[in-house]
Amino acid sequence: MNRQSIFQSLIGLMLIGSVAFSLVAFSPTLNRIDGEKPPRRVEKTDADWKQLLTANQFAVTRKQGTERPYSSPLASNHQQGTYRCVCCHEPLFSSSTKFESGTGWPSFYEPIHKNVTKNLSDTHGGMVRTEVQCAVCDAHLGHVFDDGPAPTGLRYCMNGIALEFVKK
Repeated sequence: MNRQSIFQSLIGLMLIGSVAFSLVAFSPTLNRIDGEKPPRRVEKTDADWKQLLTANQFAVTRKQGTERPYSSPLASNHQQGTYRCVCCHEPLFSSSTKFESGTGWPSFYEPIHKNVTKNLSDTHGGMVRTEVQCAVCDAHLGHVFDDGPAPTGLRYCMNGIALEFVKK
């Protein structure tokens, strides 16, 4: 075997290995350790979202806005049920994890499942925070902070206008 054929064989093996790695490392179903299936995806244009949402819902969920504190009736809602994304209706939070944070926004100590929300770095306004988005449709929901109650120590401070409540 000459040098060129050895080199070509090595390149071929490297390509096969990198393709196999990509399939495992980036597959949403193969690399799940927690056994949860990945969320579905909902993708729409801004024009489509504008037809489905109110102007305020669009400003908060699609343009990373923030509602005024104490402006949402969901901040003081104490009924049993599920809080869903207003854009795609994905269940996000259970009323059993809601608590009174005193901030004026609905607050939860954890989502229903780990994979229904995603966290992104947010440096708008000169602050460093962690933005929370719906993992299904990328709607801006609010922010998560590490000053919440047990058992997680987290406070998911959500815009009420980004949520819809379904009574149990």
